[in-house]
Amino acid sequence: MPRRNRRDHGRPVDAGAAAGWARAESGRDGEWLVRSVPGSHATKVYRCPGCDHEIAIGVAHVVAWPADETGSVADRRHWHRACWQARARRHPTRRR
Repeated sequence: MPRRNRRDHGRPVDAGAAAGWARAESGRDGEWLVRSVPGSHATKVYRCPGCDHEIAIGVAHVVAWPADETGSVADRRHWHRACWQARARRHPTRRR
């Protein structure tokens, strides 16, 4: 008998947004849900709100969104890891 493929691969499943894949973080700027994106899964170019530079394809980064917004895709932002960790010391730059 052939092996049955599992769809969830043992990962937590959340019916809302991808919050089941995220960890909760709190800081002076509020409560956040944060998900790490490995370089192998980074298939698009994003602009980091911390430094206003591009996050290139293949670069590991984090996706963060406010914890109080349940599943709002529009509120998710892709950050360089260092920019996310330094967000309390830095302010977002102005977009050109």
